[in-house]
Formats: sequence, structure tokens, C-alpha cells
Amino acid sequence: MNLQHVKSSLKRSVVCAALLAPVAMIGITTAHADDNYVLNTASTGGTYHPVGTAIATLSKVKLLPKQKFSLTAVNSAGSGANVQALAADTAQFAILQGLFGSYAATGTGPVTEPQENLRSVTMLWQNVEQFILANDMVTSGTVDDMVAANGQTMGFGNKNSGTLGSNTVLMAGLGADINTAFTLMHGGYGPTVDAMANGQVMGAGIPSGPPTSAVTKLMSAHGDKFTLLQVTEEQAGKMDGGRDLWVPYTIAAGTYPGQDEDVNTIAQPNFLAVNASVNEEHVYLLTKTIYENLPFLQAIHPATNAMDISRATAGLPVPLHPGALRYFQEAGIEVPERLIAE
Repeated sequence: MNLQHVKSSLKRSVVCAALLAPVAMIGITTAHADDNYVLNTASTGGTYHPVGTAIATLSKVKLLPKQKFSLTAVNSAGSGANVQALAADTAQFAILQGLFGSYAATGTGPVTEPQENLRSVTMLWQNVEQFILANDMVTSGTVDDMVAANGQTMGFGNKNSGTLGSNTVLMAGLGADINTAFTLMHGGYGPTVDAMANGQVMGAGIPSGPPTSAVTKLMSAHGDKFTLLQVTEEQAGKMDGGRDLWVPYTIAAGTYPGQDEDVNTIAQPNFLAVNASVNEEHVYLLTKTIYENLPFLQAIHPATNAMDISRATAGLPVPLHPGALRYFQEAGIEVPERLIAE
């Protein structure tokens, strides 16, 4: 079987799983079988859902037949909702923004109580902040233009989502309170770019791993009407606000249709989170399976090309689950003390 055939087969599997994901959400309760875990992702137009579906598919292919457990990926409103789902045990695994992992660990921001149940499995990829604005409002070509679009309708994410949370923090760093400076259209990435194409929304902040399908769709059909904004070094410092969470990132020329030049922006980490109560052996086997089958994931979504075991613990905001810790120690990875739970 050649590589192209393998990729096609994997993508068909992921599409089928993605189509079934909304159905899987029906009837989910706080009780779950120890052999069927729920993995919360985000909206279907971003990167969380296809990557989560790929991880779930990998578990069904590699772990279910012999180890008798697997994950089922379901879409959600994003990181904020995922923190709540983990706390309620309606999900046992979730993909989270680093910012929301920090909020959950400390009980800050929109998370009112520290989530002591939260653990890390692995860093996945960087969440790249992609700011897009209608050309009529672009003067400098940087995120200052977004701030200057006072009073316009913007798409900064679903209510209670990680997208909305990070956009709120980043715009505040530039001096803009998104709740008063703009009219907000709350929606996932797909509905947001559709509204932009229809002229109902003037700009958006879409944190995701490039290339993001929703951004590709917008720029392919309407690239002459929108600009992917730059983030300068000075702006990046203001947006990070001393958190040491966001770092410089370059979206290479050609990533999106009509993108002839590199776009400098910033990125924060995304990670796979899990409840502390999940079976240690299951988390160990899942972590091991992920890193022994990276080509499987990379054949499905390019965001996972950045995954490497040497960077698996970089920037994690909460301690590792004992199962993941055991795998990394066996693999010879030096784990910082802060990531070892008491």
C-alpha cells in the first residue's frame, strides 16, 4: 500500500469520525465506561477538531482491539467549555489553549476555582494568532488597524471559548476592551468567515494551527478583500503582557491563497489535557501510541507536523498525568519538577 493511499484512507476515517462526532454528543452524562473516553475539541472549522478526531481515530485503530479502550472526539465551544466539561466529567480528555490551562490551574480569569483535577498529557502544537481585517480598514497592515476599527462587528469566537478568551486578553494588551470597542459576532470559525464573506463581519481573530481550513476558505474566495495582519515586536510584547506565554511566529508565504509574503504574528501552546482520575495505564498507553505513530497524525493534519517528543513538555501549564510522566521518563525526557504532581 503506497503512502498516498494510506493518507486517503486515514482522511476518510477522520471524515467519518467527524460526521459521527455530533451524534456522539447525544446522551453524554457524567458517567462513562472506562473503555470509552470522551475527548472534547472545539468548533469543526478550526484545528482542534480534526486533530482531536485524528487522536481518537488512532486510539480506535491501535488501542481498542487489544487494550480495549479508546477515545471519541466531540466538537465543543472550545477551551472554556472544555475546562467545564473536564470538571463535570462529561469529558475525560480535552484540547486546551495554554492560557486556559493556566486559568484552570490558578482559578483566575473566567475560571473562578482552581481545577485540581486537571493534568497534562502532552503539548500538541502552537496556537497561532491570525488576525484578519477587511481591506477598507487596513492602513498600517498591523493589529493596530484592528484596534482602530472601533465600533465595527468582529468575530472573536464563541461565547465561553478559548478563542474569545485569548482575543480578549490580546486586544486588552493593545488597549481595546472587545466588549465595548466592537460589536461581537459569536460563532465558530466556519460561520465567522461566512459572515465576513457576506460583509456582516469586518474582521476576526482566529487562533489555530496554519493552515486553518476556515481561513483557507476565506482567502481562496475573497482574498482580495481581506488582509492577514502583522504583529510587530512591540505589539507582541504588549499583547503577551509579561506572561511569557505568547512567542513570535511566522506564517510562511504561500500558507494561504494569495499570501505572497511572510506574516509575522504570535503563538501560544495547545496541549492535550486529561482528568487526574483517568486510568494511569490508559494514559501511558495513549501517550506512547501518539509518539510511536506521529506519521499517522501528520498524514491527517499539518498542525501535528510540529509535534516532537523533545518538545512534549514545553510550556505545559499544569502537571503531567502519572501515565504520561511514566512514558516520558522511560523515553529519557527530562521533566521539570513543576510538572510532577505531588
